Amino acid sequence: MNIKTPAIRMLFARASRRVMVLSKQHPRVVRYRSVEPVLTPELPQERDGTVANVVFPTGIDRRDDLGTPDRFDVYYGMADNRIGVARLDLPEQIPAEAVADAPEAKV
Repeated sequence: MNIKTPAIRMLFARASRRVMVLSKQHPRVVRYRSVEPVLTPELPQERDGTVANVVFPTGIDRRDDLGTPDRFDVYYGMADNRIGVARLDLPEQIPAEAVADAPEAKV
């Protein structure tokens, strides 16, 4: 398909990100993979830029300094033009609908 106008291209090209938790003992084993994206381009700064409709995490910071070990700040690229920060609060339990490798999975 050849799409030439930026307005139409934006309808088809959109990059979102999900969360994945790996086994501490065997990092190749996926313990949790979110079903839905947790980071999607929604703000104008995430939709308009060098590469439109793209968000990509570049770093994560556990906020122990705030006394909240279940809170993380995620630094991410916004349309390949800016850097943003999003807050990620871990739930007490992993959602049941999560996708993961079988519990007996080995490396």
